Amino acid sequence: MNMNTYLLLFNGILLAVSSIAGPLLLRLYFFHGGKRIWLSSCLETAGFPVLIFPLWLSYFLRRRGFIKGDEDEKPKKLFTITKPLFIASAVIGLVTGLDDYLYTYGVSLLPISTATIIMSTHLAFTAGFALVMVKQKFTSFSVNAVVLLTIGAILLGLHGNGDKPVNESKKDYYLGFLITIAASVFNGLMLPMVELMYMKSKQTITYSLVIELQMVISGFATLFCTIGMIANNDFKVIPREAREYGLGEINYYIVLVAGAITWQMYFVGTVGVIFCSTSLLAGVIAVVVLPLTEILSVVFYHESFQAEKGIALFLSLWGFISYFWGELKASKKAKKQKSELEQDSSSSP
Repeated sequence: MNMNTYLLLFNGILLAVSSIAGPLLLRLYFFHGGKRIWLSSCLETAGFPVLIFPLWLSYFLRRRGFIKGDEDEKPKKLFTITKPLFIASAVIGLVTGLDDYLYTYGVSLLPISTATIIMSTHLAFTAGFALVMVKQKFTSFSVNAVVLLTIGAILLGLHGNGDKPVNESKKDYYLGFLITIAASVFNGLMLPMVELMYMKSKQTITYSLVIELQMVISGFATLFCTIGMIANNDFKVIPREAREYGLGEINYYIVLVAGAITWQMYFVGTVGVIFCSTSLLAGVIAVVVLPLTEILSVVFYHESFQAEKGIALFLSLWGFISYFWGELKASKKAKKQKSELEQDSSSSP
C-alpha cells in the first residue's frame, strides 16, 4: 500500500470512531442535566489547538527529510496556508459553526438514535451538492441511495411521536426533527465545499496543509459559537451547571473535554478522507457506522427502538450498500478503461 492508502485508512478510522463516540458523548451531556446548546456547539470545534502537535510533527519530519514536502524542499515555516485558502477555510468554518449549533439543538430535543438516523440523510445532500459544486457524477446506485435515505427520514417524521423523550411536547419533538434535517443539509453542503476548495486551490495540497485548513475552519466555527455563548450568558452559567450535573462536577468537565477531543477527531478524519478520496466517501463512512450508534444508544440511554426506527435503519443501510456497490463497479470500470488505454498506447507505432 502507498502513503495515500495509509492516510485514507488512518483518517477513515478517525472518522468512524468519532462518528460513533461524538453523538453519544453529546447526548450524555444533555441526558444528565446539561442544557447549554451554544456551549455544546462550541465544544464540537474548540479542540482545534491540539492539532498543533501533528502539524509540528509533520514539520519536524519534513525538516529532517523523513517525508517530502512541496517541491521536495525543506519547509522554512510551520504554517504555509495562503490568503485565498485562509479566506475559503474561514467561510467553511462559519458554515460549520451554524451546522454545529443546529445539530446540537436537534440532539437536545431528540433521542440520539433518532437524530443519528436523520443525520444519515446528509449523504443524500452531499451527493446533490457534490453534483452541482464538484461535478460528481450520479449513477443509478447513488440515486437509489438518495431515495432510500430520504424515505427513511420521512418515515421517522411521520411515525416518530412514539419515541419522543418523556415530558417533551409533540411540538418540540417535531422542531427537533426539522432542525436536525437542516443540520443534515448544512453538513451535506460543507463536505463538497471542502472538496471544491481543494480543487480550486493554486497551492499544492499536502496533508500538513489539510491540518492547517482544519485549524482555520475549526477556529472560525468556534468563534461563531463563542459569540453565541456570550450572547446567551453561557460562561456565567457553566460553574453552576457543573455543580448540579447528574454525574458530578468533575465528570461534567471530563464529558466536555472528551467531547471536544472526539469531535476534533471527527473533523480531522473528514477533511483527511476528502483529501485522500472524495466528499461522498466521507459521508458514506459516517453512515456505515450507524448501526453501532443505534445499538449503543439503546444500551446506554435505554432508548426505545420501535419498528419504524428499525425500518428507517434498514433503509439507511440499504442506501449505503447501494452507493458502495455502485462506487465499486465504477472503480472497476475506470481501472479497466485505463488498462485498455495503456495497452492501446503501447501497441501503437
